[in-house]
Amino acid sequence: MAERCDVVVIGAGAVGLAVARALAAAGREVLVLERHDLIGTETSSRNSEVIHAGLYYPTGSLKAQLCVRGKALLYAHCAAYNVPHKRIGKIVVAASKAQFHVLEDYQRQARINGAGELPWLTRRDVLDMEPAVEALAGVYSESTGIIDSHAYMLSLVGDLEANGGMIAFLTEVTDLQRWANGVRVRCGDFDLDASCVVNSAGLSAPALAAHLGGQHRGYYAKGHYYTLSGASPFARLVYPIAESGGLGVHVTLDMAGQARFGPDVVWQEEEDYAFDEAGFERFVAAIRRYYPALDESRLQPGYTGIRPKLAPARAAAAADFVIEGPAQTGVPGFVNLLGIESPGLTSSLAIAERVAELACATA
Repeated sequence: MAERCDVVVIGAGAVGLAVARALAAAGREVLVLERHDLIGTETSSRNSEVIHAGLYYPTGSLKAQLCVRGKALLYAHCAAYNVPHKRIGKIVVAASKAQFHVLEDYQRQARINGAGELPWLTRRDVLDMEPAVEALAGVYSESTGIIDSHAYMLSLVGDLEANGGMIAFLTEVTDLQRWANGVRVRCGDFDLDASCVVNSAGLSAPALAAHLGGQHRGYYAKGHYYTLSGASPFARLVYPIAESGGLGVHVTLDMAGQARFGPDVVWQEEEDYAFDEAGFERFVAAIRRYYPALDESRLQPGYTGIRPKLAPARAAAAADFVIEGPAQTGVPGFVNLLGIESPGLTSSLAIAERVAELACATA
């Protein structure tokens, strides 16, 4: 006999927790199922911890809409809950005149997306702002920031629990089945019959969706991060022109001011977080395009993360977020969140808003 419950959210990453918090605040009885023993152990704790402005994403895409909306919500949330963060700003730099048109495209797209103006920076402007950076030109995103992602997730857990929600750790979902009034969730040797199920399982989300007819395939794009020992020469984030599969090997700073570089893009077939230093020289070369004074002996292996992609390496463009409510899944109460890669952390509260609207809809 299956246990009955109202709402099940699969996955206790930043997005899953934001969704669970929003539904609990709306009066739903929420249970989060997490296969690991801690919150946010996969994508949510293995990224750049950047609050993105929303300047890269195609017009009208979910990434554009939810990043810009999410950024505003996230800054407000951090201020209200004392989550450590800094509105630190970001410079995107061009290493050649041939890249100037890309910077101009960023300016135009940021304006269209509502991400704010990106002032043009001359070589002299870049040097005045970041003396260690060598570039022919750049654009400046004032609204880009950094965040302590773990503290943010803890703030979401606090609200979730204050509204009666719970998290069940070490609970892996092995099957999803259509149930007369919702979805049957199988977790090992017990079942839960839920009125609403939100699939926010990150890397595992496409495979779980397939149990209920989902057609999306997931792809794994691993990124390596190196830390820079000693004092950081940077006061802001510094990004090169974006590349296929990611935003290029860029400079980010953590809340303590330590600089780190990454991520690169390494496509793989499985969930493997091993740090492979075979790409070290490629990393060094990418960094020296804008930071020529790099002392490579100061680079130390940091960590890896995996982006949950919905398009393969050969795809011409990155896939958008996929948010499917019951009308799209064909299953009452079933909501899919697929391909929630960057800017997923920035967009998390906006995604939660969208899911809360879908959660009570019918197929």
